[in-house]
Amino acid sequence: MASILFVEDDPSARAALELALTRLGHRVTARSTGEDGLEALRARRPEIAVLDVMLPGIDGIELCRRLRRDDTLPVILLTARGDDLDVVLGLEAGADDYVVKPVEPRVLDARIRAVLRRAEQTHNDRSAYGDLVVDRSALKVTKAGRDVRLTPTELRLLLELTRRPGQAMTRQHLLAAVWEHTYPGDSRLVDACVQRVRAKIEDEPAEPRLIQTVRGFGYRFAAP
Repeated sequence: MASILFVEDDPSARAALELALTRLGHRVTARSTGEDGLEALRARRPEIAVLDVMLPGIDGIELCRRLRRDDTLPVILLTARGDDLDVVLGLEAGADDYVVKPVEPRVLDARIRAVLRRAEQTHNDRSAYGDLVVDRSALKVTKAGRDVRLTPTELRLLLELTRRPGQAMTRQHLLAAVWEHTYPGDSRLVDACVQRVRAKIEDEPAEPRLIQTVRGFGYRFAAP
């Protein structure tokens, strides 16, 4: 059971999903605009936010972007079928996952639970890669002694890549291990998340030294 901020401007869709998610055991705070969503976030921080992309005023992508300025709250975007640009923009803004509308409540529930499981993952070792330190037991990453703020999805990706340094991992493997997805078309989730992690841990994100691209295959974390 999770506390969810659900922002959707369509009254019927909002009511239906709010009821369905509540019946599935979640505590749902539903709002109709991005502005109201921000107010709700300030009043009480949920465990996850589910945001429709097409909102009046502050849309879902901008709301996600504002959240990412000072929070690592998990975010799932709801997008209209075929709106690939919205998906790309949303992932670049920091969304952890996206679901295409119309969505079955149990599908959304499964995605919510998968995203939240990432935040609960635990490991038992600590590794250093130059000035980057990955502490698996504390689920903490530092660079040059300073905390690196990663979302649960970004952290899960980094943990997976550093699990076997030097070994190339396919996008499909990372998609299954981190997002628990199997549809190959969702591989852009991997690429967008890699770009966000690089921006936080690389000295020169445009010329990455740690997370290396294996052309036509996937990614590799540089061996220490």
